Amino acid sequence: MANSAQAKKRVRQSEAHRQHNASLRSKLRTHIKNAVKAIATGDKNIATEAYKVAVPVIDNMARKGIIHMNKAARHKSRLNQHIKAMA
Repeated sequence: MANSAQAKKRVRQSEAHRQHNASLRSKLRTHIKNAVKAIATGDKNIATEAYKVAVPVIDNMARKGIIHMNKAARHKSRLNQHIKAMA
């Protein structure tokens, strides 16, 4: 358990950061899920629009360190592959 004032403050800060990061992670997952659902509909225009909305969110989360840059690139690449595969 935290004893010093500094340790207590760090506990408060850590919890605030954890909650903020959880919120950002949830936002990221929602946008990815929306893009996946749009791809599943089979309509390329809807899927492209959902992808265009998701990409800045993915990039922003990678820039903030919520996810790794490579993971962001992988998500974008796979979503884009699925969209390109649509006829």
